Amino acid sequence: MAVYTDVSADDLARFIARYDIGELLSYKGIAEGVENSNFLVHTSAGNFILTLYEKRVAEADLPFFLGLMEHLAARGLNCPQPVKNREGGMLGVVAGRPAAIVTFLDGLWIRKPNAGHCAAVGEAMARLHLAGADFPIKRPNALSVDSWRPLFEHAGPRGDSVRDGLCSEIVTELDVLEKNWPRDLPAGVIHADLFPDNVFFLGDRLSGLIDFYFACNDMFAYDVAICLNCWCFEPDHSFNVTKGRALLKGYEKVRPLSGIERAALPVLARGAAMRFLLTRLVDWLAVPEGALVKPKDPLEYRGKLRFHQSVKSASDYGLS
Repeated sequence: MAVYTDVSADDLARFIARYDIGELLSYKGIAEGVENSNFLVHTSAGNFILTLYEKRVAEADLPFFLGLMEHLAARGLNCPQPVKNREGGMLGVVAGRPAAIVTFLDGLWIRKPNAGHCAAVGEAMARLHLAGADFPIKRPNALSVDSWRPLFEHAGPRGDSVRDGLCSEIVTELDVLEKNWPRDLPAGVIHADLFPDNVFFLGDRLSGLIDFYFACNDMFAYDVAICLNCWCFEPDHSFNVTKGRALLKGYEKVRPLSGIERAALPVLARGAAMRFLLTRLVDWLAVPEGALVKPKDPLEYRGKLRFHQSVKSASDYGLS
């Protein structure tokens, strides 16, 4: 989450007046994340989240994201719910941006996850994959392998300003990934961005998943690979196999991975690291002046990528 667009109190009060959620009492921007402008809104009826959609989120995709949250909640997954206005719509406009209000989810995200947190995330991710099976709207993954080279070309030679030699490393890795990327694995709705700050806990209990604005249709095992990247590494970029084992065991408790999914995990993990290296690189080089957001370090994922390049099989991630 982040704030790129300011909202005046008068504009927000007029927007909220279209909903049955009481009167506006206060609001504040949420600085975490990098994609949309988000605000915690307190009304006489309680707390809500206002999201203004920006950057990579296309307005045409919003019915998928909002409808998916409704669909998953109806099947027992705890996630924010879009609030409908008095006309029955879930979308409006604030400060010239498409906007929606969703319910507030109790909990905190974990700064230092342990193996228990990783197991809970794996289980919740598998339940999401199963719950999305009958969701009728389809959305291709706009940030899959075919998009990575154009992303890199957008950053251009400026990548070497982040680290000398980074551009040549990326080109070499893209050649490998484009040649070996699997395209025939079990697929369906995935979250595609299940980072620790998108998972809430109350104590040690997972209380819900948020931020579905990268959700799409893609390979389930790719979602697993993303989570291995963002949950199972230590600050020095070393892989914690205990966490990896816990995450994979939690996932397979609900949805066992097939043989071809297991075999594909190393290349999928490399691809997931490349995806976040590239999007972070683009964001690092293009944060709007004055935006209330701190870009995330792309070199974190260069370190993770180097580990994945050394992996021989899924057993290196703790998969028995």
